[in-house]
Amino acid sequence: MSTVDTASGPVRGTVEDGIAVFRGIPYAAAPVGPLRFAPPAPVPPRHDVLEATAFGPTAPKNPYAPPLDAILPDPDIPGDNCLNLNIWTAAPEDGARPVMVWIHGGALRNGSSAVSTYDGRAFARDGVVLVSLNYRLGIEGFGVFPDAPANLGLRDQIAALAWVRDNIRAFGGDPDNVTVFGESAGAISIAALLASPHAEGLFRRAILQSGAPTALDRVAAADTTHAIAQHLEVPATAADFARVDRAALLAAQRAATAGGTPLTGGRGFHLVVDGDVLPEDPATALARGAADGIDVLLGGNTDEYRLWFVPSGYVDRVNEATLWAAVHEGQAPWRAPVVYGAARPDASPGEVFGAIVTDKVLRVPLYRLADARTGRPGRTFVYEFAWPSPQHDLGACHALEIGFVFDTLDTPDSLLLTGETPPRHLAEAMHHAWVAFASGDDPGWPQWGPEQPVMTYGADGARVVLAPREQERRLWS
Repeated sequence: MSTVDTASGPVRGTVEDGIAVFRGIPYAAAPVGPLRFAPPAPVPPRHDVLEATAFGPTAPKNPYAPPLDAILPDPDIPGDNCLNLNIWTAAPEDGARPVMVWIHGGALRNGSSAVSTYDGRAFARDGVVLVSLNYRLGIEGFGVFPDAPANLGLRDQIAALAWVRDNIRAFGGDPDNVTVFGESAGAISIAALLASPHAEGLFRRAILQSGAPTALDRVAAADTTHAIAQHLEVPATAADFARVDRAALLAAQRAATAGGTPLTGGRGFHLVVDGDVLPEDPATALARGAADGIDVLLGGNTDEYRLWFVPSGYVDRVNEATLWAAVHEGQAPWRAPVVYGAARPDASPGEVFGAIVTDKVLRVPLYRLADARTGRPGRTFVYEFAWPSPQHDLGACHALEIGFVFDTLDTPDSLLLTGETPPRHLAEAMHHAWVAFASGDDPGWPQWGPEQPVMTYGADGARVVLAPREQERRLWS
């Protein structure tokens, strides 16, 4: 057993394969009662030892809807103290190791730090102190009310980073050498953190995996809150929502957000330009240099769309008419079906549409961010994960790369996406690139610039590709 003192009291973890592991440490007070729709509050101090041996409660949420529930694990751990984090460290006595803080994805309404794919032992083994955290989700984390602050889930993340700043040295980490990294909604959150004055000074580097800078204004973002209020037949205020039973609130949230995907749209949850924690649209802020001086590594997966299009059968329901209708509705440049189709002569209309949507929502905005940072303070590196999983014909789909980044391909949750024989050499290459970047080194390939070098992790190994699919990207100029 390993015991460490924190600002709010001592915590005791376990030692697993030579790694000290602390699970379920509160970084903020339980968001219940008067704190339910309020900013995160400090943890009450205590003198007794907290047994940090099991993952803490997860934020209130609904399970993934079928068919994603069969391939995306989402543990549900009951309890009020959902604002908690976990730490893996090989040397609590060191105090000078780089720190990496993982922010999970899940469309801001699913996910937790308890997924086995996110086990931090490989990072700790390789000299990093790994931190993962939970934050409020759905209506309790990203609802928009006239009588409560917006972006509560983002504020939770900032509170967790402040806790890391104040306490991580006791676990062997250097508070001045922190890298935040996340996937999907986690990466979208990190883009907002990069643009937020409230997060300034809390981290030195950032990694965005399959999530681009995006936020809505208050009016647009409040649509989901109003829809849930209609299902509940109560006013759309935090005070009225706080009086609703949590199970009823989650049921109304499920009904209001049914249908749609993070790629094709539909009612969901979003970060909000609130004039406070997020003063302006993060894409605009970052293009103007809000994150100057912070090193950024960013990228995505070749076939992001397949996670939503293939298991649901949507890829087979798209025809040529659907494809061209999307263009006429302004969702893509008018020549996109021709150009994307020519590069994929064997692809179905649904696969061509998926490639277009992937670029619109993820690849093109991320490349724009990389372009905007070129020549400014702070290094920028771009990657692409291209290994196609044979599992369920998912290809190089959204979220597939996470087990490679964490080097956790043997975990049951990783195997759901990769199948039984994933290429372990790619996990070794990708994991060590992330460790090198977090340590202040180059990840193993040149910075983004006019030649557009992209480290591509594919079936033929890891290699740099210059300006991949540039003809398609230029359509979006």
